[in-house]
Order: sequence, then structure tokens, then C-alpha cells
Amino acid sequence: MPMSLQRRHLLLAGCAAGFPAWAAAAETGFDVQHWSRKQPVPQFPMQDQDGKPWSLAALRGRAVLLNFWATWCEPCRAEMPSLQALAAREADRLSVVAINLKESPEAIARFVQATGLQLPVVRDAQGDMARAWGIRIYPSTVLIDDTGRVHSVVRGALDWAGPEGARLLAPLFADQRVRKR
Repeated sequence: MPMSLQRRHLLLAGCAAGFPAWAAAAETGFDVQHWSRKQPVPQFPMQDQDGKPWSLAALRGRAVLLNFWATWCEPCRAEMPSLQALAAREADRLSVVAINLKESPEAIARFVQATGLQLPVVRDAQGDMARAWGIRIYPSTVLIDDTGRVHSVVRGALDWAGPEGARLLAPLFADQRVRKR
């Protein structure tokens, strides 16, 4: 495949950092990687831009989306409105946390102010969280159910308000529906 076509496919998949995801995601713009139950779940204490602490343990009982992104990543920026809408629509049972890769607090604040983003934004200053989760493509979103079980990692941009988003989110809410009966 000529390099220009390979680059075009890579852009469809999201912003890559040294990983050729273009083949898997060329048709949809994203791919889904299953998370084995045997894989450890990285645990990091986090703090958002407002100084509020975040941890996966504290979010137990709610489904969680950890979205790894950067302001320089066009697909990341394009995906943010659908994540924002999803967080608002599912506020009673879902937490969406945006984890920014290695950017300054000032750059993040400018982006948040310019876009009106209301999601909690956590800064991954050295990229440690991204490395622990195996994130090398941006955006990437980790899907965690309300019991704390990681289901998968979505690599590349996705319309979270569309049918593909609904299909990927349904298993996260299955346990909540069973307990409510």
C-alpha cells in the first residue's frame, strides 16, 4: 500500500503514536479490542482540572468511559461533542472521564474554554496512564462496567450517540438492568 494511502487510513482510525492501526479500522474509523479478564486493571489516582480526585474504585457502581485524547488530535476533538452528549444523557449511570495526554494545564484549559467541554478532564502528564492501559492510538476509549470489569478498548473516533456507540455501551449497562428487577 502506498504511504499516502496508508496515512489516510491511519487518520481514519484516529491519531496513532507508533502503531499501524490503519488496517483494522480502515472501514469504520475505529476498532474494538477485547480486554481479557486475566489482564490487570490499571489503578491510578487521578485529579481533574478543578482539583477533584477521581479513581476507578470510587466510580464502582457506575459504568465508566475513560477517553484518552489530545488537543492536537483532530479525531479526538471531533469525538468530544458525542462524548459530552452521552455523558449528559446517561448522567445517572455513566461517568465519562477525558484523560489528556501530556499537554500543559494551560493548553487543556484553553481547549475546555473554547469548546465549552463539561466533562471532567484528567491530565496524564507523563503518559503513564496511557502506557498502563496500552493506549497508542488517539482517541482511545476504555469501556468499564459498573462492577469495575473492563470490557474493551475502542481505538479511534466514534459517534457515541449513534448505533455503534449504543451497541458498545449496552453490555456496560446489562448488570444494572438485572439488579433493578
